[in-house]
Amino acid sequence: QERLVESGGGFVQPGGSLRLSCAASGFDFSVNSMTWLRQAPGKGLEYVSSINMGGEMTRYADSVKGRFTISRDNAKNMLYLQMNSLKPEDTAVYFCRRDATDYRGQGTQVTVSS
Repeated sequence: QERLVESGGGFVQPGGSLRLSCAASGFDFSVNSMTWLRQAPGKGLEYVSSINMGGEMTRYADSVKGRFTISRDNAKNMLYLQMNSLKPEDTAVYFCRRDATDYRGQGTQVTVSS
């Protein structure tokens, strides 16, 4: 049974940094492309970033390009999102998703506020 568990969210001031983690289990993580999504209060799901199975290819939404970095450790079945220069508009629940099945975890809350 596939499972994704996000962690690392929290409260941070504008300009700060957070590193989100996503622990995968129940499927072969190393052969799956993965995506980070987010949902701000009162809004729909928004694409943030994705990474291919080997980690060589990454994509970013324009809104986070140059500030966020997606990475993965296939040996540990872990997906990461390093978020720097955070802005109030980055406030959202962040989800990791297994692209092949569209399955995502419960999410982790990120709040950026002064």
